Amino acid sequence: MSEVLPSPQQATAALHLAHRVPVAEPDQRADELRRAMVGQRFDSARDIAVVDAGLLVGLVRIEDLFAASGDDTLRDIMDPDPPSITAGTDQELAAWHAVRHKKSSIAVVDENGRFEGMIPSWRMLEVVLREHDEDLARIGGFLHDAEAARCVGLEGIARRFWHRIPWLLVGLAGALVAAAIVGRFEEQIQANLLVALFIPGIVYMADAVGTQTETLLIRGLSVGIPVRQVVGRELVTGLLVGIVLAGLFIPIGLAAWGDGAVVIAVALALFGACSTATIVAMVLPALLKRLGVDPAFGSGPLATVIQDLLSILIYFAIVGIVVGT
Repeated sequence: MSEVLPSPQQATAALHLAHRVPVAEPDQRADELRRAMVGQRFDSARDIAVVDAGLLVGLVRIEDLFAASGDDTLRDIMDPDPPSITAGTDQELAAWHAVRHKKSSIAVVDENGRFEGMIPSWRMLEVVLREHDEDLARIGGFLHDAEAARCVGLEGIARRFWHRIPWLLVGLAGALVAAAIVGRFEEQIQANLLVALFIPGIVYMADAVGTQTETLLIRGLSVGIPVRQVVGRELVTGLLVGIVLAGLFIPIGLAAWGDGAVVIAVALALFGACSTATIVAMVLPALLKRLGVDPAFGSGPLATVIQDLLSILIYFAIVGIVVGT
C-alpha cells in the first residue's frame, strides 16, 4: 500500500534511499534466493523486496527467509501488503511510517508502485535523532539553525549568545507587561498580601500544562496527525487536570492559610489557567503551521509569555470577584 505524505520540510526519503538491496520474484524458492545472496554486498539486507514486473508486491524479512524450507516460495512467506512510501515523503514521516508498521526498513516506490529501493533502519534511526534534536533546539528557544543548536556544546560565546537572546528578549518583554498588570492590582494585593503569594504557583502550573499539550501536539503535527484528531481529547484532558488541581488545593489551602475567599479564588484560577493553557498550546502551533511556519517555534518562550499573561489576568479577575478589595 503506497502512501504519499505531504510535508513542508525539504528533507525527503530520497536522501536516505538504498538501491543495492536484495530483490526477488514471487515464485522464486527460498533456497535459490539464499544461494543467490551469498557473496553479494548490499547496502541493506534486512528485508527482501518481492517484485513482479517492476511492481512491489511484497516484502520478506531476512529472518523469515532463513527460517523457510527450501521449497517454500517467496509468495508463501512474504508480507503481501507491505507499507511503502514515495521518494518525496518527508524523512520524519518516513521514519514514523516504518515504526508504526513495525518494520525494520521501509520500501520506496514511485507514483505507479514501481520499486525504487529501501530505507534501512540505521538511516531511519539517524533521522529520528536529527529531528528530535531539532525539535528540542526550537522548543528550547534557539533560532532555526538547528545544526548549530545541535553543536551547542562546542559553540563560541558569541554564537551561544545569538542563539538564545532573541527569544529571551521576548520573555523579558512579557515579564515587563506582567509586572505592569500586577501593578494595576496593587490595591488588592495591599488589602490581602496572601493574594500575591499564589501568583508564581498559578503561572507555573499553567505553563506546565501548556508545555505538555504543546509537546504532544507538535510531535503529532510533525508526523502528519491533524489537530482535529486530538483537539477534543486534549480539551477534555485540560479541563480534568484543572478540576483535579483545584480540588486538591482547596483542603490544603484551607488547612494551611484558612482564608476561604482567597483559597476559592486560587482554586478557580488554577482551573481557568490550566484550561486556557491547553487552548493556547493547541491554537498557537496550529496557527503557525497554517501560516507556513514551523510549529515548534510557537512553543517555549513565545507560548510561555502568552500563557503567563493570561494566567495573571485570570487570577486577578477572579480575585476581584471572589475576594474583592
